Amino acid sequence: MKRLVLLRHGESVWNQENRFTGWTDVGLSEKGVDEGRAAAKLLRREGYDFDLAFTSVLKRAIKTLWIVLEDMDRMWIPTQNSWRLNERHYGALQGLNKAETAAKFGDAQVKIWRRAYDTPPPPLDDGDPRLEINDPRYAEVERVAFPRTECLKDTVVRFLPYWHAAIAPAVRSGKRIIIAAHGNSLRALVKYLDNVSDA
Repeated sequence: MKRLVLLRHGESVWNQENRFTGWTDVGLSEKGVDEGRAAAKLLRREGYDFDLAFTSVLKRAIKTLWIVLEDMDRMWIPTQNSWRLNERHYGALQGLNKAETAAKFGDAQVKIWRRAYDTPPPPLDDGDPRLEINDPRYAEVERVAFPRTECLKDTVVRFLPYWHAAIAPAVRSGKRIIIAAHGNSLRALVKYLDNVSDA
């Protein structure tokens, strides 16, 4: 039986603080650690097992996966990390408190930035310390292709080549797969798999 489990990371410290996180690499809160353990318990109880795991290069997803695999006694299975599974890049909103951002720009504008399929938030400027273009985990990303902001459409475009090259072939071969990633990268996959409209 082919199995593909999609797992959003546990609560991060910035989720707890109601901040836009995007590509900022923040850790899990204590609640997030507990959520990872609860996910493992549920997966075990329902009889899931895995041969292969995929995750992003951001520690909140990586640690959630580690917690699940450790609690399931599957730390030994192969794991592939890819920046293409990262959260949507929130551009100049990264690090900002969501309520304060809504007060400054208006609820309607923030909702558009968060939920519209093809409207990204304002981009990061060159030289902004939040633009981690020189981080070694992104060495394979061409400088001109490095995102300064993304909408969900951009996240889909970033994610799909990795899906077709790495994940889909493993699914077709019968591997039992878990993907521990982020709300918007998983939304991008579900949109593609379920053929959800752009609206």
